[in-house]
Amino acid sequence: MELLKAAIRDVGQVLNDNVLKVDSFLNHQIDPALMMAVGEEFARLFVDEGITRILTLESSGIAPALTAGLKLGVPVVFARKKRSAIMNEQAYHTQVYSFTKQETNEVTVLKKFLPAGETVLIIDDFLANGEAALGLASLVEQAESSVAGIGIVIEKAFQNGGAKLKEAGYRVESLARIASLSGGHVAFVEDLAQVK
Repeated sequence: MELLKAAIRDVGQVLNDNVLKVDSFLNHQIDPALMMAVGEEFARLFVDEGITRILTLESSGIAPALTAGLKLGVPVVFARKKRSAIMNEQAYHTQVYSFTKQETNEVTVLKKFLPAGETVLIIDDFLANGEAALGLASLVEQAESSVAGIGIVIEKAFQNGGAKLKEAGYRVESLARIASLSGGHVAFVEDLAQVK
């Protein structure tokens, strides 16, 4: 997705060989026009899958999931990383390790918001090692629903998450695939393929 790649090139910040900071348009400040384009692209990619619900993880997955849900006309549910005092209803739980924060969270979604028999699209902001997506898929499977696919805004293709999800049998669609963050700049998979 060229618009997304342009935003990554123009305002993304490479902090080191593993970390790309995109807080100016995705995970702190949100660029609404870009997120609408992201949601439209996810909707286009998954329109034929019979999606009935979108599941994401708070908080950075909410913006792209919301715009995709708007285009697909389905509800959006986000799993919480911390259980609130008023969350006293039955819920599904799983453990998710965050590569960026270097911590494990117990993520929770109330059972009433993830019913059985749904066709669920999982959307997340980043894919590194695949832990968040696998955790969300676990919640869907606990609910006896099916994962139609996993939509990722930015995939770090130099890490093993994409391969891990595909090996587990999930359809993965990443809108921007990064081959390298070496030397302080972003190289996309498609750019390197054109050079060869």
